[in-house]
Amino acid sequence: MPTFPIRLYGDAVLRRRAQPVSHFDAEFRRLGETLAETMLAAEGAGLAAPQVGVPLRLFALAGTYAGVLDPADEHDPETERAAVRLVVNPQLVEHAGSRVDVEGCLSIPGVYADVERAAELTLRYQDLDGTWHEEPAAGLHAKAVQHEIDHLDGVLFLDRLTRDVRAEVMEAHRADLAQMQRDARAHLKELRAAGLPPQPWPARPARPPRAARSSRRPKP
Repeated sequence: MPTFPIRLYGDAVLRRRAQPVSHFDAEFRRLGETLAETMLAAEGAGLAAPQVGVPLRLFALAGTYAGVLDPADEHDPETERAAVRLVVNPQLVEHAGSRVDVEGCLSIPGVYADVERAAELTLRYQDLDGTWHEEPAAGLHAKAVQHEIDHLDGVLFLDRLTRDVRAEVMEAHRADLAQMQRDARAHLKELRAAGLPPQPWPARPARPPRAARSSRRPKP
């Protein structure tokens, strides 16, 4: 199955609030499946649709972060794939407690920091067919859910740090973050040059690059 390029720190789509999903059809299911495959290929704990350029309220969670598989055990790739959970239009019904744990992000590779999150929560969401579910989450599951919902609201885990800690992390990774921003701009430039839309879904045929287009108007 194909995968999507993961958008990096500096890409504007990561700061945009995602829109609710209203159509649950075969094309949307393919989007969800490709998002899950992209997360697995990147060996991620979770991946939100904005991280691949699609501003919709959808994210994928790996089995060990979805409360499906025991994180203390090793699992073969097929078990991991079967345990992926896709979450649509998530809502936090309630939350309680506090837990501090280290977090990273596929859109900010190589950068990690301790983040304080709610220790327990109740999640209400739809699946790829539009059916509503409600379930409790705690530990790694709760942390991953909150991290991915932040992505849907245009929030990065760096924003959850105190001012002093954030400044320290940003300074320590100044060169890496600057390179991510350059790579993010280069990716969008490549899409424009190829005549491709900035978001990969819904799938659209590529237009001829600008240099290959004719400037002459068609005859009537």
